[in-house]
Amino acid sequence: MIDKQLLQKRFSTNAQTYDQFANVQKKMANALFGQIVIRPERILEIGCGTGYLTEKLRRHFPHARITAVDLAPGMIAVAKQRLDAEQINWICGDIEEIELSERYDLIISNATFQWLNDLDRTLFRLYDALNDGGQLVFSTFGARTFHELHTSFACALKTQNLNEPLRIGQSFPTLNQLLGRCQCTIPSAAISAAETIEIERFPSVRDFFLSLRKIDATNSTTGRYCQRPSVFKAMMREYEHRFSENGQIFATYHCLFIDITRL
Repeated sequence: MIDKQLLQKRFSTNAQTYDQFANVQKKMANALFGQIVIRPERILEIGCGTGYLTEKLRRHFPHARITAVDLAPGMIAVAKQRLDAEQINWICGDIEEIELSERYDLIISNATFQWLNDLDRTLFRLYDALNDGGQLVFSTFGARTFHELHTSFACALKTQNLNEPLRIGQSFPTLNQLLGRCQCTIPSAAISAAETIEIERFPSVRDFFLSLRKIDATNSTTGRYCQRPSVFKAMMREYEHRFSENGQIFATYHCLFIDITRL
């Protein structure tokens, strides 16, 4: 389960510097925007963050009424500084709890659905809030995300002779798993899916971890996690040994894209 209070606090704390580190999230936003095939009059954006995607929506659909939602008040504050537009209705709240009393032509969400505790229920509610012919498009992260980190962590546990069921960070679905959930939840919709791989490079594992903290990709879930310094030191050694090239370590982002049309 995602700890929403912890998530809210972390995103608000890092809101001012988020864009400096969110390179992959920006690429995902650009790709997601390219999936829009309608001219929407009413738009709901979920997880607007600092307003990067909101700005693109506002620029390309100047006559649309946009409702932008984010869990973190710090993110909303930065987005408002970025966009001073009367046609944007800013809502600070959790999309899993907000009542959806309006209908939209476009519902869009970039790199946010991994923070949902009940994906199926949220998908059903969002689809129900679409007008006929409307689009629900979202991006999230897939199973191969940070596989270097998970591999290094598993090796570190082995070298430390630890056989406990410990993990580091979230687990993510494959594209087929995510697509299957969408199809089961909304069987009457037209649904398509795509995936990409993005590779980020860093001077060291410590720099990689700093980047994760700045985009709040660190763990915000409940459950058992390893906090032993010896394991983390071993993990960093494994990472730099196994996944370095030309003096830099690399990290994989597995990006998933779902396009749902209400028929």
